[in-house]
Order: sequence, then structure tokens, then C-alpha cells
Amino acid sequence: MTMTQALIEEATKKSGLIWVQGPAGPSRALWHVWHDGAAHIVGGPGEQPVDALALTDGGPATVTVRSKDKGGRLVTWTATVSELPPRGEAWTAAVAELKGKRLNAPDAERLEDRWAQECRVLRLAPSGATVDLPSGSLTAVPLPTPATTRHPMPAALPKLLRRGRKGR
Repeated sequence: MTMTQALIEEATKKSGLIWVQGPAGPSRALWHVWHDGAAHIVGGPGEQPVDALALTDGGPATVTVRSKDKGGRLVTWTATVSELPPRGEAWTAAVAELKGKRLNAPDAERLEDRWAQECRVLRLAPSGATVDLPSGSLTAVPLPTPATTRHPMPAALPKLLRRGRKGR
């Protein structure tokens, strides 16, 4: 294993998120697992928005890995995308690993069935090449999303919380 491969593997294993950019559009933060020498992601209805990245079987992707400690970019590497066929041997092994990382699944008991029917499991295999990290900031306007933020906390809430503690 070369030093570059070791860097890619160790950094990607330890990071909870990777930023993936397909041939079209901006990059997106995605959760993943490192399994069998590649990053694996799942996307589709109720999961991550991988379709927006235009990732195709055999196509390219660029993966940026952040530091788990500080959040800064560690390494950016190129990948070849493979879509794993549902219920195949590689798919089953990858899904077994992905299930353990999936937090708050609304349907944990039938997660595998839903992923097989509605979602895509993608394998991002490093091509061995890294991309030079940019010297400047890559700040960008946040992508549009249907998610909303919380409303401001009601002014009376701190008083209500303090009153609840006094009675105990």
C-alpha cells in the first residue's frame, strides 16, 4: 500500500462525513462507511440526496475528507463510482456495515428491504490520485433544502424551566 492510499483510507475511515462531488453540481456532505477498500454511501427516498450529484456507474467523483477533530480538509481524492446491484454479495456486505451507521432510521426493521427497492448503494473506490488542496476559502451559499430551522426560543421558557427545578 502506498503512502497516498494509506492516507486516503485512514482519513476516510475516521471521518464521519465526506464531501462528494459528481460530474454535475456542487459537492454534498454525505455519511458513509469504509468497507472493502472503498467508501460506501446510500441514497434515495428517505436517505441522502445522491441523485442530485449525477453519480453514474463507472463514472467519476471527487471526495473531500475532513478532519474529525478540527473539521478542516485533510485530503481530496478521485474515485470511480460503482452502483452495487441490490441483494448481490457486495451489496449485502456493504449494507450490513451501513446499517450500523444509519442513525434514527424510521423503519429499522425493514431497512434492507427499503434500500433494495427504493435506494442506491454506491461504492466510491479510490483511483489512487489525490487533488491538491486549494489555498483559499471554498465558502459557498448553502444549497436549497426543504429542511427548516427552529423558531427562536420563547422568552418565557427560561423562567418556566427554572420554576420547574425549584419544585423538586
